[in-house]
Formats: sequence, C-alpha cells, structure tokens
Amino acid sequence: MSKTINRTDFNFEGIKNIYRGKVREVYTLENDVLVMVATDRLSCFDVVLPKQIPFKGQILNQIACVMLGKTAEIVPNWLINSPDENVSIGESCEPFKVEMVIRGYLAGHAAREYKLGKRILCGVSLPDGLKENDILPKPIITPTTKADLGSHDEDISRENILKDNIVSKQDYEQLEEYTHLLFEQGSQWADSRGLILVDTKYEFGKTKDGKIVVIDEIHTPDSSRYFYKKDYKENQDKGIKQKQLSKEFVRQWLIENGFEGKQGQVIPELTDDKIKEISDRYIELYETIIGESFVPADTSDIDNRIEKNVKSFFADKI
Repeated sequence: MSKTINRTDFNFEGIKNIYRGKVREVYTLENDVLVMVATDRLSCFDVVLPKQIPFKGQILNQIACVMLGKTAEIVPNWLINSPDENVSIGESCEPFKVEMVIRGYLAGHAAREYKLGKRILCGVSLPDGLKENDILPKPIITPTTKADLGSHDEDISRENILKDNIVSKQDYEQLEEYTHLLFEQGSQWADSRGLILVDTKYEFGKTKDGKIVVIDEIHTPDSSRYFYKKDYKENQDKGIKQKQLSKEFVRQWLIENGFEGKQGQVIPELTDDKIKEISDRYIELYETIIGESFVPADTSDIDNRIEKNVKSFFADKI
C-alpha cells in the first residue's frame, strides 16, 4: 500500500502560524500567503478516522485547483498556484464563520432529517411527498456553522445568521449570490461529464482589501455529492439507491456499522480492503469529473517532495 500523509511539520521561511484542520494543514506566512497541504486523512461526522486513504489528498487538491480555475471568472477565489500535487498556495483571508451548503436534491443529511419528519431545514420549507434523492423544486441554501476541530457543524438559518450578526446582511447576500453562481457552473460541468451535482458546500473569506473570495476546496468528493446521470431516473423510479461519487458511501458504511460520530460509539475497523475500496472510489471520481487518467504522485519521500516543490516555487518569485 502506498505511503500516505497524516501530519506535516514543514519549516517554510516566514511561518507565522500553523492551523491543522480535519483534512488540511495551513501554514500562514509573513507575506499573508497561505500554504495549504491536503493530507490523506479522512473525516466523517466531524471525526478524523484513524487511518489515511492513499492519494486522497492529491485528488482533493487537484480537483479543487481545476474547479477553482474554471470558476474564477464568475467568482473570485484565493488560489495563486499549486506547486505540488498535495499543495495549494493562496492569499490569506479572514474566513466567514459559516459554510454555505447548497442542495439540489434531497440527499444525505437533508434526507435523514426529512425521514425524521422535519419539513423545515435551516429555515427553508420542504414540500411533503419527497423520497430520498428526489430533485428539489429549486436549489436551497442550508448553511452550517463552521466548527472547530473536534466539534460538529450545526445547521443554522439565514435569519439567525443575520440576527446574531455572524455575517452582515450585505456580505451574506453576496455569499448567497456566489453560492448560486458556483452551483450552477458546477452543475453544468458535472452534466457535461455524465454526472449530477447533488449538493455541495462552499467556504468564503475576505481579503485584506475587503474582497469576498472562495477559499479552501470546491466540487471535490469531500465537499460535494455526485450521482451518475444515466442511471438516476431508473434508480429513482425503482427505489434503488443511487451510486454516489462522494464521501457519502463512507458515511453509510459507518452508519451500518454503528458509528455516527456520537459519544461512546466505536469507529469500525478500516481494513486494507476497505481503504483500497475508498481510494479507488476517489480515483474514480477524479477521472470521471476531470476527464483524465489519474497520475499518482511519487510517494517514496512525500515530505521531501512537498518541501522541495514549495521552496522552489517561492525561490522563483524572488
């Protein structure tokens, strides 16, 4: 099995701060530039699982870079360059304390809440009579709070975001507009690749000069859910589960084995076969949505490779 990235400890010149998220590690440098390393950690239900998935970080980083490039003309983003398969370098921003989740279908968390009888999600009303994975009358935004490591994201309504002054009204309206624009663009791209972009989340921040930009990743299997278009209608008509290119299949496996991130629950064993299955599904999504064969990075000495590539990038800027 290929080597993986669990934790990094780079000593890039001018480091001011290191933030370790569930999946990414962010090095903030003195020149207000961020070096973001996508590790191979896997997080579900806001819990980091004990084993890593080969090439997961590379896949997330490369899909995000492609998608940020394709949407940069309609929504500005933080990305400057990607000098290594697992690394993005971008502009330092002040993150908004909400994540903008947008849903075109009743799937995942929304479907689980709907099955419990809830017809209002984050202040948005849902019609009766829907079944899991049905298309919604129109895409809806269901924001969540942005949790710290070890905490759970929580659903929140637009009204409460504004009432509690988490985001100003002017900024929030811009976030909503950008979210719809990105989702429309992502849906069109997915459709061209024979996929359906079911739902996704976007994170935004403000630059030093007050510009709102997309940060982190977009349209990856960690931040998005995809169905195959050709099988969708038949599967819905027959009540067959949709095959998903997303992290949802991992969540379902965890649920079936008694784990939903709740206190006292035990994470089921990630066998070598299960790890390979997950890695293969990530590669499948990459190749399906990008339309190119996946080329694995050299994992013989990952830390040295990343450090060399990042330092070379900054040396070229001097």
